[in-house]
Amino acid sequence: MGHCFSMFFSSESPPRYYQEPSRKTQQQMNPAPPNPTFSSSSIPISETQSSLPLPKAPSSSSPIGSVLGLPICNLSSIYELDKELGRGQFGITYLCTEKATGLKYACKSISKRKLANKKEVEDVQREVLMLQHLTGQPNIVEFKGAYEDTKNVHLVMELCSGGELFDRITAKKNYSEKEAATLGRQIVNVVHVCHFMGVMHRDLKPENFLMVSPDDDSPLKATDFGLSVFIEEGKVYTELVGSAYYVAPEVLQGRYSKEIDVWSAGIILYILLGGVPPFWAENEKGIFDAILHGDLDFKSAPWPSISETAKDLITKMLTRDPRKRITAAQVLEHPWIKEDGEASDKPIDSAVLIRMKQFRAMNKLKKLALKVIAKSLSEEEIKGLQQMFNNMDTDRSGTITYEELKNGLTRLGSKLSETELKQLMDAADVDRSGSLDYLEFITATMHRHRLEKKENLDKAFKYFDKDDSGFITRDELKQAMTVYGMGDEATIDEVINDVDTDKDGKINYEEFVAMMRN
Repeated sequence: MGHCFSMFFSSESPPRYYQEPSRKTQQQMNPAPPNPTFSSSSIPISETQSSLPLPKAPSSSSPIGSVLGLPICNLSSIYELDKELGRGQFGITYLCTEKATGLKYACKSISKRKLANKKEVEDVQREVLMLQHLTGQPNIVEFKGAYEDTKNVHLVMELCSGGELFDRITAKKNYSEKEAATLGRQIVNVVHVCHFMGVMHRDLKPENFLMVSPDDDSPLKATDFGLSVFIEEGKVYTELVGSAYYVAPEVLQGRYSKEIDVWSAGIILYILLGGVPPFWAENEKGIFDAILHGDLDFKSAPWPSISETAKDLITKMLTRDPRKRITAAQVLEHPWIKEDGEASDKPIDSAVLIRMKQFRAMNKLKKLALKVIAKSLSEEEIKGLQQMFNNMDTDRSGTITYEELKNGLTRLGSKLSETELKQLMDAADVDRSGSLDYLEFITATMHRHRLEKKENLDKAFKYFDKDDSGFITRDELKQAMTVYGMGDEATIDEVINDVDTDKDGKINYEEFVAMMRN
């Protein structure tokens, strides 16, 4: 396919990024922050440089890609793709090796087939611009380059091999305020860097932070900027974005700006110290109501033993009025979070780690059990759902993409928000393929009265209880969950801790039913 052209820049020169002439970055609006630790790539770029880098003129044999506007290339001529590292709504992340150097990277491959409209294409273009603009900064993943072939867009970036933030914490035996402050400082530094460089992140959550290496002192890096935008001076943002537990109240009210990132970082900090989110409910409406009207709980364990300075900082970060909320720069100057600040190195109650594991699990067993029940429903019971699936699967691929789900539910008169739709998709997509197969769709949409039927619960329990002993053992759980890529030891531990209320190491029928009906 000729030469490969990438949207990238070298470490010797600052990144180039698209910026409409009418926009002003926060660099132009704000004075320099205290003690900046920015690399050369944060140097402001002149108007003459503020467009995408132009590739060399392609030959007639190199068609131009429809997403990045670069010549189509064969990624395998530069990188060797290895094992899968993770899946998202639009694509898959792989381990990859640069052939010329032998260096390891992560490659996020986004299926062009799943970019169903202009907005989704623009979202990918914007994510590339964000990565280019922010790379080289502390606690932000290094960006290597973007490539496009006939089927996918590939984003190649630094490999962070130390695992997700919560996985690292819950693997520890002891955990202190000082360690939470170290992690919190890095998370807030991402917010500070973004805001100083004229970017609003809009989707800060623990899943978007990875440890660079397995080392105990490994730095933390933000890896996902898919919902980020350049901040426009004087603009009020109205689009509902983010993830339920972490979304700021003003996002739900439909008028917000960059202060939302400080709120989300405050929620993460609360979880780092307490193990669960401050605003919690059994469904999304309940979570949103709590975010808008609920009180911060500093009375339940472990909060009475947490320092007053930590609670002071969280209170200031989770102030509902964004005009009175502390800024990222002010957070970094707070006495609790400052390097060598007041955070104690005394271990926090170990129950916090157990809570965090349970929160992390989000009860994956329940998802699988619902799938088993869906599989056992009679043809009569699912006739209507089958027709709905066929109506939504407009390209007759046998799977429903996010866009097909959105369009289908809209035709049915659904008033679900963009955020609610994304969370429905994410919850239903058990195998993390980025689309819903027929069984996943039935699982997500069947009426919950099916759970009241004892025969359905019996079928689901027996699916896991292979030896008919009346208990789901650890080995049986592992066998069932491995089929769906959930069979790692950490997930099994999380599920058993969550469901096994009598703590005998097994899940009995009563415990199983209580979980399903909760």
